[in-house]
Amino acid sequence: MNTTFDSIILYVKNVEILKNFYVENFSLKVIEEDPEWVLLNAGAIHIGLHKIGDQYLDTIEEGYQFDNNTKLVFQIDTDIVSARHELVSKNIQMREIKTFDHYDFWLCDGTDPEGNVFQLKKKKTELPL
Repeated sequence: MNTTFDSIILYVKNVEILKNFYVENFSLKVIEEDPEWVLLNAGAIHIGLHKIGDQYLDTIEEGYQFDNNTKLVFQIDTDIVSARHELVSKNIQMREIKTFDHYDFWLCDGTDPEGNVFQLKKKKTELPL
């Protein structure tokens, strides 16, 4: 069997808020949309945002952030320090920029409004600071 990775789906509390977050901050384009579903073009793959079933929404407290083991990684073509600063200026929670020995990228993690982790990834061409 030959396969290609097409999409990743996040189950979310508020489709509209997360759609706006990814469209405004990462310039993703909406491919499909209805009140319970949005499909975003993220380049090589699609990101689906699917509303959590109503039977589960009643048990989620206001302000709750989900804890999951998924990280969305966005390779960027701009300066990672500037990109991080822009997101921080929008009150988006961002961690410090980091890298690893013998690794060709600078990395910086952040969280979206529902607590999903995303990462900025920038090819090393010079020091970020």
